[in-house]
Amino acid sequence: MNLLLASILIPVLAAILVIAGFNARRTAIFAAALNFLLTLVIVGQFKQDGGYQFLLSVPAVPALGIKFSLGVDGLGVAMLFLSTAVTLAAIAIARPPKANVSWFYASLLFISAGAVGAFVSVDAFFYYMFHELALVPTFLLIGIWGSGDRQTAAWKITVYLAFGSFVLLVGLIGLYLSLPAGSRTWDFRELAQAARIGTLAPAPWVYLTLFFGFGILVSLFPFHTWAPQAYASAPSPAAMLHAGVLKKFGLYGLLRLVTPIFPPAITEPFNNLLLVLLLGNILYVGLVTISQRKLDLMLGYSSVMHMGYIFLGILSWTTIGLAGAALMLVAHGLSIAALFALSGELRERTGTLKFSELGGLARTMPKFGLLFGFAAMASIGLPGFANFAGELMVFFGGFSAGKPVVGLNNFQIATAIAVWGVVISAVYMLRAYRRVFFGPPLERWKDLPEISTHAKICVVGLLILLLIFGFAPQLLVKFVLPAIVQP
Repeated sequence: MNLLLASILIPVLAAILVIAGFNARRTAIFAAALNFLLTLVIVGQFKQDGGYQFLLSVPAVPALGIKFSLGVDGLGVAMLFLSTAVTLAAIAIARPPKANVSWFYASLLFISAGAVGAFVSVDAFFYYMFHELALVPTFLLIGIWGSGDRQTAAWKITVYLAFGSFVLLVGLIGLYLSLPAGSRTWDFRELAQAARIGTLAPAPWVYLTLFFGFGILVSLFPFHTWAPQAYASAPSPAAMLHAGVLKKFGLYGLLRLVTPIFPPAITEPFNNLLLVLLLGNILYVGLVTISQRKLDLMLGYSSVMHMGYIFLGILSWTTIGLAGAALMLVAHGLSIAALFALSGELRERTGTLKFSELGGLARTMPKFGLLFGFAAMASIGLPGFANFAGELMVFFGGFSAGKPVVGLNNFQIATAIAVWGVVISAVYMLRAYRRVFFGPPLERWKDLPEISTHAKICVVGLLILLLIFGFAPQLLVKFVLPAIVQP
């Protein structure tokens, strides 16, 4: 069997077994571990020549050029690795709910199947459909097993993402119809090739529709308000999977369907508008993050803020900026997953994530505090973690983008402003760390249990990956570079 098809089917079959009555937690963990091992096999067999490998193609709707096509290049392998690694950590750390345990774990597995399917699809139609498949269980997890005002959060994320998906679908159809009749296709490779030889010349509105469609799904400012509330209300494994993996769908789509296809003549007139919006992510949302009074909301806003850096890398259209954006896709996915995992564990122990009700926890849970400190440093972008390498490459890409002018051009000005986001990140993350883990300990927290072994293993695993890609970013960059550099 094709290995990529197996990576989609394993979580789907596991979900069916769980619903049928098999032990939910054990079956889900076994499937997630098996899928991660399968990904390591794929990584081991992958040849870094820049082309798609492990190909499978079956005609689905020939009249419309839709094919069930699977394949991965270096970028696809990186996203597959991220998806299966975060899935394993999320399912292993998940605590069984009091009711509907089978459907809870099945929902997590369906999210994983949808994410993997999207990242290994070569056909834009199935890429889109797999993402929609993953969103449905996300809504259910928030609405049924979430906390706080979970139903409002579930409705809000449903409305926003449904609208974003509709805008994206319009853009995809516009891209498809931009090809001459008889040569229309949804295949990423054929679309890119058609753009290179000039048979695909989409209109500017298609570019804007695709950018804003993907942007809404990624929480581009000002379409970001759904994300923090949804992550704060979601069960921690759902927040790990959506913030760590699913939200990368839109950024991955920009690297697949926008940068290889649209020429500067179409994109440049909109650069200033998009630079202002991504600075809104970094500065405005960053300042909003500082003002948060709950840890889960602060993490949700910080996740939205960091999307601005990745947008900057993509919009720079430079090799180093695109490589930095790809590196940040993985780095942010791992670091935010670790932070939401620890946030969820903390909520299970204390019943609250309000800063005013916490403090001094490092004395009663020193290992927990140490792990949170490492995850926080990774999120800030401390040297040694993959986030630092990614942000640095994005900033270099931003400074080298744009047209030469006397003084600074628009990209250089935007990048100089974006660098201040690093300071903002340090402020809100260090303040949160101090409020939760330092200061005078409260009497009611003196007997809190230390982090459990299985949770510690999950978080340490994510942190080790961040350190590996931080000290040796070339391990990841050499995979993604041939995929994002156009011949």
